[in-house]
Amino acid sequence: MNRVLKGKNILIGVCGGIAAYKVCDLASRLKKRDMNIDIIMTEASANFINPLTFQSLTSNKVIMNMFETSYDNEIQHIYLAKKADIVLIAPATANIIGKIAAGIADDMLTTTIMATKAPIVIAPAMNSNMYENSILQENISKLKKRGYVFIEPVEGRLACGDTGRGKMAEPVYIENYIESFFAASADLKGKKVIVTAGPTQEAIDPVRFITNHSTGKMGYAIAQKAALRGAYVDLISGPTVLAPPLGVNTINVISAEEMYKKIMELYDKADIVIKGAAVADYAPFNTTEQKIKKDEGNLTIELKKNPDILYELGKNKENKILVGFAMETQNLIENAKEKVAKKNLDFIVANDLKIEGAGFATDTNIVKLIFKDGSIESIPKMSKLDLADIILDRVVSILN
Repeated sequence: MNRVLKGKNILIGVCGGIAAYKVCDLASRLKKRDMNIDIIMTEASANFINPLTFQSLTSNKVIMNMFETSYDNEIQHIYLAKKADIVLIAPATANIIGKIAAGIADDMLTTTIMATKAPIVIAPAMNSNMYENSILQENISKLKKRGYVFIEPVEGRLACGDTGRGKMAEPVYIENYIESFFAASADLKGKKVIVTAGPTQEAIDPVRFITNHSTGKMGYAIAQKAALRGAYVDLISGPTVLAPPLGVNTINVISAEEMYKKIMELYDKADIVIKGAAVADYAPFNTTEQKIKKDEGNLTIELKKNPDILYELGKNKENKILVGFAMETQNLIENAKEKVAKKNLDFIVANDLKIEGAGFATDTNIVKLIFKDGSIESIPKMSKLDLADIILDRVVSILN
C-alpha cells in the first residue's frame, strides 16, 4: 500500500499543545510511507517540541518565521502552499481554528493556509470545555461548510487531568485517514460529472416568482466531494447563497427551462449525472412584463408543466450513470421506486421531509438509497458532506 502515499506532499502545521508529541510519531509513519513532509511550527509549539526533532524525522527544514530565507528565491508561504497535496493541522488549537475561521493570516502557518488550494484537514486537541465552547463549535461548523475536513478528537483523560472529549486522534488513525483520502481521491479521475443543485425560480412578474425551500447544500456537497476525488465537475446551480466549491465549474441558472437547456448542452460528454436540484414542476403560463398590482379580488395564475429533466435524461441514458433525488412527505419507498423505473435511474436518494434532520435547509440528511434492482440501503443521520461521499462510493461501485 506504500504506493498510495509514495511521492505525495503533505504540509503539517503544528500548533502549541501537548499533543504535538504525537505528531512526531505521525511524521515518522508518513516518512516510512515515502511521503515528502514539510513542517510549519507556530511559535507556541516550540515550547513543546524542539524543531530539530521534526527536522530529523522529515529530513526537511522546519519553518517557523515568516521572514526566513526562502526556497530558491521562492516566496516561502506561496511555495509551500502550491507544493502541498494535502495540508494537515495537528494538533489544532482553539486559537488556530478561530484564526482560520476569521480569515486571519498573521504568521507563517495561517498565511500558508490562506494561500493554498490543497484540501485542509484539521485535527483538534484541547480541554473538553474549550472544545465544547459554542464559539469554537460555530467556528468548526463554519469551516466545515467551506470544505475543511475535521478529524474529531476522542474522549479520554486529558493532560490537565480532566476526562472528556478533546484528545487528538491517534497517529495511526490520522495516517489511515490520509491514506484513504489519497486512495479515494483518484477513483473518479478522468470522469466528467454533472451535478445539479438548489431550487429554480419561475417568474410570475418582475418582482414575484414560484420557488421552493431548497438551499443547494446537498448538491454542492456532492460537487465538492466529486472534485476532490479527481472528477471534472460541472455544477449547474439554481439561485443559492452558497460559495462555489473549489475546483468545480459552477454554472448559475434561474429557471427550470434554463437548467434543462444547460444540462442537455453538456449531457453527451458526461459520464455521471447526479440530479440534486429541486426543480419546480410547474411555471406560470405567462410572465407579465410589469408588476401585477394588488386588486380587491383573488388572483388566478395559470401554470404550465416544466420539462421533466430526469425523464429526458433517462431516455438517452446509454452507458451513463444517472442518479436522482426524491423528496417526499408520504409513501417514500413506493414513490421513489416508481421514479427509478420511470426515469431509468441507477439509483435514487430518497428522504422524507417530515423527518427532523433531513431535507431542505439542514446540514444533515437521513436517506434511503433505492437501486434499480429494487434493493434499499438505509443511511442514518449524518452530515451532507459525509453522505456525498457515500453516494459517490455507490457510483464508483457501479463504474467498477
